[in-house]
Amino acid sequence: MTECTQCGFEFAALYRREVVARFDGGEMTTDAGGLLLREVDGQLRLIDRLAACFIDHRQPEKIEHSVRELIAQRVYGLTMGYEDLNDHDQLRADPLMALLAGKAEPAGARPRESGSRQEHLKSAGTDAEGGRCHSAL
Repeated sequence: MTECTQCGFEFAALYRREVVARFDGGEMTTDAGGLLLREVDGQLRLIDRLAACFIDHRQPEKIEHSVRELIAQRVYGLTMGYEDLNDHDQLRADPLMALLAGKAEPAGARPRESGSRQEHLKSAGTDAEGGRCHSAL
């Protein structure tokens, strides 16, 4: 009979917050595999490289989510099986997705009534940005 003695796993911190996976209840998620993806990205820096490809033409005083956070949400969403942009309206309230996207306060946010910010990212790219992203990959 297999006997498991490990109580949890520690992951890279988010600012001053510890990120720990434990098996004794509390806040739970079925997407904890995203924490492993975050660790891999911490080594590869793929999301940072992709975010650096874009020039943010938005008005700085109106920005709620950085380009890096938007790309992280999309990449992590895709890798965890959330391929539709409408999934992101609910994911924005998920504390794990906020943590994966690198939000300083990973409590999640209320769902928007006006649709996903991801839809703006979808059509914002230029040919030059596409070339930079191709090079980054």
